[in-house]
Parts: sequence; C-alpha cells; structure tokens
Amino acid sequence: MRVFVNDRAVDVPRGARVRDAVAQADDGLAKLLDGGGAAYVTDAAGRPIDAGDAVGEAGSVYRVIVSARREGKLRLTKDALRRWPKAELHVHLDGALRPATMLELARQQGIRLPADTPDALAKAMLVRDAKNLEEYLQKYEITLSVLQTAQALERVAYEFVLDKAAENVRYVEVRYSPLLHRPALTLAQAIEAPLAGIRRASAETGTKVGLIVCAMRTRAPAESLELAREAAEYHSAGVTAFDLAGAERGHPARDHRAAFEYAAAHGMACTCHAGEGDGPHSIDQAIHELGAQRIGHGTRLLEDPVLLDEVVQRRIPLEMCLTSNVHTHVVASVAEHPFKRYFQQGVVVTLNTDGPLTDGITLTDEYFLAHAVLGLSPDDLARVVLNACESAFLPDYEKVALVSRVQSELGAL
Repeated sequence: MRVFVNDRAVDVPRGARVRDAVAQADDGLAKLLDGGGAAYVTDAAGRPIDAGDAVGEAGSVYRVIVSARREGKLRLTKDALRRWPKAELHVHLDGALRPATMLELARQQGIRLPADTPDALAKAMLVRDAKNLEEYLQKYEITLSVLQTAQALERVAYEFVLDKAAENVRYVEVRYSPLLHRPALTLAQAIEAPLAGIRRASAETGTKVGLIVCAMRTRAPAESLELAREAAEYHSAGVTAFDLAGAERGHPARDHRAAFEYAAAHGMACTCHAGEGDGPHSIDQAIHELGAQRIGHGTRLLEDPVLLDEVVQRRIPLEMCLTSNVHTHVVASVAEHPFKRYFQQGVVVTLNTDGPLTDGITLTDEYFLAHAVLGLSPDDLARVVLNACESAFLPDYEKVALVSRVQSELGAL
C-alpha cells in the first residue's frame, strides 16, 4: 500500500503503523519520533496524530515535524522564511505599487513623479524621513495621482496579488479607499476595478484575496455612510470588510459610527486603524463604539492595561506592522516594538507590511525582523502565521480550510 511521508512515496503492508512508514522513508526521522518530543507526525491537514496508529488508506499523507525547540538556537534565514506559507491582513493597495508600473501609468496620464527610473522612484517613495503619521500619509498622494482610472486600479490590484503569491502568501486582505478616487471615478467604478484585477490574479495564482474598503477619518461622516452603502452592494462579490483609515489624532472614530453600523447590519466584517497616530482611547472607541472585530496597528494598547486585558480575553486580533510603526515614529525602533510583549501576554498578534512600496519591505522582511530583532522562535513565528489565518475575515468553512492548508505546509517545512 503506497503512502507519502514528507512527500516521499513509500510502500508498506496493510496494518503497518505510521512509525513504520516513517522508518521506511527515513530511519533518522523515525528515531526522532522516539526522542521525547524531538519530532511528531501530522496528517495532511496538519492535525497531530499518534505514530503508533495504523496507517490509513492508500494515498495517505503524513508530515514529520522536527521541533525547533530541540535545536536550541535554531535561526531562520530570510530565504527560508520566504518559502513559508503566509497570510496578511493589513496592507494598503495604494502603498503597494510596483515602481515601474507607477512610471508607466504616469507617462500614460501625463503625471510628473519625483523620479524617472524604477530604482530612483522606489527610493523617493520611502517614508523613512517622515516625522509622524500625517507626514507618512503624504506619500500616498503620489501613488493616488496615478490611480485615478479604472484601468490603473485594475492593473495595480492584479500585480499586487501576483507579487504576494510570489512570496507564498496564501491569503491576503488588501485595503484602500474608493473615496480617494472621486471625482474621476464613481464609487461603484472604484470598487469594481480592483475586484476585476483581484479575480484575474487569484484565478492565476491560487492566492485567495479579500478586499477591504476604508472610510476616511478626515472626510465627512456622511461620505463614510455613503461608502458603506455602496460597499455592501459588493459584499458577495469580494468586498470583505469595512475599515476607517487616515490621520487619527483629532478625528475621532465615533463620528463614523453610522457607517460601521450599516456595514455590520449588512453582513460585513469591521476593522479600524487605531492606536497608531493616537493613544489607547482611540482603540477603545474602535472596539466599543464602532464594533471593530480587529484593530489596525493597536501599537499603543499597552498604555491601558485594562483595555489590554479585554483585548486578550476577547481575542481581538491586532494587525501589527513593525517597520511602518518605526517610520511613523510610533516606536523608536523595531527592537522597542511591543509586538513580542503582546505575543507573550496572549494577544492575537499578526504581522503585516502596511505599505510595501512606501515602507520598502516585504512580508518576509517583517517575519525576519520579528525573528532576528525581537527574538521570536520558529515556533512563535508559526503561531503568528496561524494567528493571521485564524483572524481572516472568511466564512468559517473557508477559514478552516486555510488553516489546515497552512498548517500542513508549515509542517512540511
């Protein structure tokens, strides 16, 4: 009977034990199974199983996972982390353009950019010199200038998914504000265009994508409600959730409560940028007045221990962005970021890029920083990957499938 151990085909007699199949594939791995937790076996879906169990039917797949803990000081390279399956929940479409595409779109539309080669433009778009969130957001005025046509939005969304798939991102939620594409486009046109690009790229790559639409704190609450009504019309077509973004200080989330109530009443999930450009009271508003199910950033949560405890108890995920928070001066350096502290206290933390172009990073880079600078172990990082999968705005059956797939792939690694 043929079964597979770590993708290697082996033939075993009926009635053989899982350990027998492992020994047939690799005697060294079989010995590790007897080594007091040095390794364990999962099925194809990533569920741990007893090595003493009988082998199932022909074609069964088993993964032998060697625990990183036994290695003591195991270190992962960036190349190794790039191969990991990943999920991302907080990334802005208008902060993720390819520089070469920006230049081409600018030429087509007669728009002047701060540089005329891809490398020079990539450097010009970095926000390392921003003094705060408000200055950071000024870079988005440049990217938005070339995104005022349906064709541009569709193309950028398509390329975004291709780039994420190349980095082994299995699921991604990408966000933007259709409000920032008026009056050139109607809200409907500004939603349909990226959805078309996403559908095309998702079909080609297998990467699953959810689109999050953002209301803007600096816009009138009536516009937020108008956007919520339009977005709800596309909920079944790929619009996954509703968000509130933009300059945080001086623009309270509660002003946009009606839009969030409408979105929630029409089946949309809700997240909210908070605790990035303002303090924990902003997070409190997002949770208690907008009903946010996740928090974008949430970096300053530790300033309110009571609220921190509530976030832990209610398992409200934080969409955290290490590099972006340094660029917006929420933290002085990655080494001082509270991500690891939150992780150790039981917060459901996830890693995200925020703006791959504007922050000059990839999701792999963020995982590597968490590992090399913050000291998260491979096991810790695997938990963070699964946090993202488990926090996805997906129907339960799709979420279970995503978690199982990623667990299986992590096990194989």
